[in-house]
Amino acid sequence: MLEKTGVRGVKSAARTVALLELLAERGEQPSRLDQLAEDLDVPRSSMYQLLQTLVDCGWVRTDATGSLYGIGIRALLTGTSYLDGDRCIRVVRPYLDEASDALGETIHMARLDGPDVVYLATRESHEYLRTISRVGRRVPAHAGGLGKALLAERRDDDLPLPDGPLTALTENTHTTRASLHADLAGVRERGYSVDREETVIGIAGFGFALRYTTPATDAISCSVPVARLTPEHESRILSVMRETRAKIESQMPPASGVPDWRQ
Repeated sequence: MLEKTGVRGVKSAARTVALLELLAERGEQPSRLDQLAEDLDVPRSSMYQLLQTLVDCGWVRTDATGSLYGIGIRALLTGTSYLDGDRCIRVVRPYLDEASDALGETIHMARLDGPDVVYLATRESHEYLRTISRVGRRVPAHAGGLGKALLAERRDDDLPLPDGPLTALTENTHTTRASLHADLAGVRERGYSVDREETVIGIAGFGFALRYTTPATDAISCSVPVARLTPEHESRILSVMRETRAKIESQMPPASGVPDWRQ
């Protein structure tokens, strides 16, 4: 395996990362040894040794019988360190609070990671719950306001999309590149994206790329139940979110001594 740098990857390290990512993806659904070995195409004996090492280190947890495996607490500690150590997230958080207070709606921040966006911060409305938006959740970038806002910052021939058909989260999700490209053209013209129940039925969203990097990798959005999305409320959301983006971008000039992390 070759990494982006051209350096040959370490097989055991790649296998460990693949295992942790698989367990994290499955969340509350624990996995058995044989299942993990088959899914990752790893010999059963090697998988057992790897799992026991990670259990001992706290990266993987197992049940009382030692037959079921899930992601461990060390993953949480590492993820929290990522959030606390990221300057962009620290700057954005207070403005999410401000926008949420002004609108009474749920406000998100997410980052593009390959073909997905990952939620980095969320301020939930007290009016409703939206479990898909929790911090750390991955959503296909083509399927919602945050992702489309970031995809629109790139050329259509340079979009980080998966091979094959696009995954549908609802009946309104784009499943063809042609329809997605047409939507992204509108995003570029308006300056923001619109999600009409593409990620969650009953929820609309408006996404705004944060252009403190080129191309943008972070975005913010406002989610609102379609049942109370009047034209007046939509206009108010767009006004507040534009203002929020401007405030955030004004606080994010290059900082001396701050690493420019490669994504």
